[in-house]
Amino acid sequence: MVTDTGDLIKLYSGRILELAAAIPLTDRLVAPDASRSKRSPLCGSTVTIDVKMDGCVVAEYGQDVKACALGQAAASVLASRIVGLSAETIRAGRDQLASMLEQGGPPPAAPFDELCILQPARDYRNRHASILLAFDATVEAIESLDVTA
Repeated sequence: MVTDTGDLIKLYSGRILELAAAIPLTDRLVAPDASRSKRSPLCGSTVTIDVKMDGCVVAEYGQDVKACALGQAAASVLASRIVGLSAETIRAGRDQLASMLEQGGPPPAAPFDELCILQPARDYRNRHASILLAFDATVEAIESLDVTA
């Protein structure tokens, strides 16, 4: 585990901070098909998401993100690409992100390939839950609707 403060500061790259400062789709939906809130018990980060589906495709999305810059960056990438994606594509993105962080797997494929900027967070296990929050909440919400890929 990396504990050097300088290494931690390097983790928060300019691009991560840009994404965190410009999270799209931050208005909650008025009449979502499903909503989910998730909290990381380790750091206290929270995410609440709303989703409206058109079959197995996301038609509308909204989120409220209270997380560290890493969690905000992941939520930003997700929200900037999610509308029009299938449940299966979102699930695959979440699984690829988790694999990248937890097993040293390759970065997620398109449309979530920008998540490669979070590769340095592999060494910070205490940040993994926050990074995965928006994806986990979204997948849970979609799965609660029993839509097929």
